[in-house]
Amino acid sequence: MNVRVVEGDLLDQPVEAIVNAWNRNTIPWWLLLPQGVSGAIKRRGGTAPFRELRRHGRMALGEAVVTPAGRLPFRGIVHVAGIDDLWRGSEGAARRSVRNAVRAAEAAGFASLALPLIGSGSWGLTPERSEQAILEELQGIASEVAVTLVRYRAPFRP
Repeated sequence: MNVRVVEGDLLDQPVEAIVNAWNRNTIPWWLLLPQGVSGAIKRRGGTAPFRELRRHGRMALGEAVVTPAGRLPFRGIVHVAGIDDLWRGSEGAARRSVRNAVRAAEAAGFASLALPLIGSGSWGLTPERSEQAILEELQGIASEVAVTLVRYRAPFRP
């Protein structure tokens, strides 16, 4: 598997699909305050991907669902249930999410996929631990999908 790690904005990556680390689809999307990756997708891509995602119902922890990308320039979005019902990230959930995201990307015919640091935007998992777990999991996956792991760094504002 071809894996590279970059710093930047997930939504600016030159890939066919991105991963949205989502909740388990328990709370309706329209009740949630936009934040993190999901907030960026809503602001730049619109709400169509989330309306489509809702049709899939409650997701198991680590499950992946593909939707259209709305107004974003990707072929699709792979939404993963990366946090539990208490809004906590874990290494196990991050690993299952990565495995299922790559499988979903393969099934959808995506050649490239960009991943955020799953579970690090909530309680329970640091960005460093998320990155380590994701990279370890990717090493064990045989796939032709090219994966970009994106470390988000907020822009400096003086």
